[in-house]
Order: sequence, then C-alpha cells, then structure tokens
Amino acid sequence: MAKKKKISPNYLDSVPTCSAERPWHINDEGMVEIDMENKGFYHFLAQKFFNKPRISHIALDKYGSVVWQSINGKNTIRDIIEIMKKEFPTEKDRMLDRIVTYMATLQRNGFITVKGAKK
Repeated sequence: MAKKKKISPNYLDSVPTCSAERPWHINDEGMVEIDMENKGFYHFLAQKFFNKPRISHIALDKYGSVVWQSINGKNTIRDIIEIMKKEFPTEKDRMLDRIVTYMATLQRNGFITVKGAKK
C-alpha cells in the first residue's frame, strides 16, 4: 500500500499566486499556455547555434488549465481542490493528493508562490 503524505492543515489554507515572470494566455484549444523565457549561458548557446527559441510555450492539459485559472491570489489550495472536484467529479477521491503534488511542482519550478494561511 502506498504511504500517505501528511499535509499540514495550514497548507490547505495557503494562497497560491502565479509568478509575474511567467506570462500566460489561453490558446486556440482553450488551454492555458505559459510563456517561459530561456535565460542563461547554455540557453544562449542553444539559441545561437541550434536555433532554439528564446521563449518556450508550455501548454497545460485540461486539469492544469483549470488549476492555473483558479490561482488568482484569493483562492486557497482548499478552494482549488473543491473547484477541481466540481469540475472533475469522477476523480474527486484522488484530488487532494493530485493538487498538492501539482502545487509543489509548480512552486519548485518557480511558476507560483504559496503564501501562508489566509486570515
């Protein structure tokens, strides 16, 4: 049996915010697409010699798009989990673990910041 993660109750009351350094838009398929500038020496070399783009466009899937659009600086992680449960009711049993893992990935990669519990 898989080991369950312990989640601080305060974490669910935390408010995520999208990074201002990651502009985004809704693409033609209705999904969120995040623009990421490729910076640094190795990216410079790849752009110069291998014609790699300066901006990468990261297209999110339907789950990621709903999560991303729910991150508005007001919704708590708990609110986002409830939004996702309503949007994808057949997967509500796994939503807590799925959202917490996704938020951690977004935070680790600098796409969002997560501030303490809302008062």
